[in-house]
Amino acid sequence: MFLKIVIIFLLIFIFFYLKNFLKLIKLNRKQKVFNSKKKITFNKKNLNNWMNLTKKERYNLTKQDSVNYKDKRKLLLDEIRNEYKKISRKNSEGDIKKK
Repeated sequence: MFLKIVIIFLLIFIFFYLKNFLKLIKLNRKQKVFNSKKKITFNKKNLNNWMNLTKKERYNLTKQDSVNYKDKRKLLLDEIRNEYKKISRKNSEGDIKKK
């Protein structure tokens, strides 16, 4: 009876350690994947790297580039509008002073 309890306890103990070990292995794999997906720029020199990516990875990268471009464009348009407002105010003030 005592031997059966000890064996069951040892099996449970081994199972939990094995489970934790497998979790660590999965985490290490995920970290490697995330670390490799830092900001990557592609050009003619590293075209093979681009082609080695999966279809989903390429889609996500182009989507991210598109969002970045859109944000930069919005900022540039805001700057242009602000400068135009400043210029038009100066011109309108100059017209008022001339009259």
